[in-house]
Amino acid sequence: MADPATAERARESAPPVHTPVMATRIVELLAPALAHDGAVLVDGTLGLAGHAAALLHACPAARLVGIDRDGEALARAGARLSDFGTRCHLVRTRFDGLDDALDELGVGRVDAVLLDLGLSSLQIDERNRGFAYALDAPLDMRMDTRQALDAAHVVNTYDAAALRRVFRDYGEEPGAARYASAIVSARVNRRIETSADLVGIIAAATPAAVRYGTHRGHPAKRVFQALRIEVNDELAALRDALPRALDRLAPGGRMAVLSYHSLEDRLVKRAFAQACTDRVPRGLPSVPAGLEARFTPLTRGAERPDPAEVGANPRAASARLRAVMRRQEVEP
Repeated sequence: MADPATAERARESAPPVHTPVMATRIVELLAPALAHDGAVLVDGTLGLAGHAAALLHACPAARLVGIDRDGEALARAGARLSDFGTRCHLVRTRFDGLDDALDELGVGRVDAVLLDLGLSSLQIDERNRGFAYALDAPLDMRMDTRQALDAAHVVNTYDAAALRRVFRDYGEEPGAARYASAIVSARVNRRIETSADLVGIIAAATPAAVRYGTHRGHPAKRVFQALRIEVNDELAALRDALPRALDRLAPGGRMAVLSYHSLEDRLVKRAFAQACTDRVPRGLPSVPAGLEARFTPLTRGAERPDPAEVGANPRAASARLRAVMRRQEVEP
């Protein structure tokens, strides 16, 4: 029997398949806000447009503003959505650029917002992107190839303290200090250029009990997650995008977010809880008009994909879905 790390690497190396996660449930949650003429859907993480296509099919009166920072993904999404014609407007930017994108299109309030925070199949499976530890590739990890910072720069120039911070804060990696030290030592002899180089350093620095254990998966997994978040400034972008997106929703508008690790989900949970809480001190006998919660939850906590979906699409296994609906106007 293959050891767990080998099995996990084989799953990561599977041929590219684009299956939008929890698509049926997302349509159920967002479609009621997109039934009227002129309704606007913002997909802030368009990817290969699986969710967007499903929503446009289900909501023939709606139009789409599709946002993605990945130029290749945006081009493929455009081809996939070509049958929808002028109902689609695609913009290359980060999702925290939502306000500027909508302003340039002359769009005010919107009716639904979707953020799918996972990597797209394109990013995972394209060998030259360097996102997957199971595929040997240059250490890139840029979602937007126009930016200068890539994973190779982080690995080869950050000092041990900075690397430790990245691995600890963005990967929640218990071995952050050990891996940072191993990387700094290894690069004295030669530059670390590829994912295979980095995986080899991490594996060599990992105690056998961790390397062959079953509870944490491959030892490189959290390090690669941390590098990706650092390169793409993902958490800062999400922290900025959530209130912007909520403020853009019209009364009755809905927002859904799919996250895939606790760092993302924690930010979403906090932003949604704040939006769904009355804006008065606790203990008052009543809530004054205009200070009621702006939003109401549509999901009970975080919903997870059912076992059948995970069986058909293992990449859905870690998904957590939260959604809210706007109840009233934002006070000036």
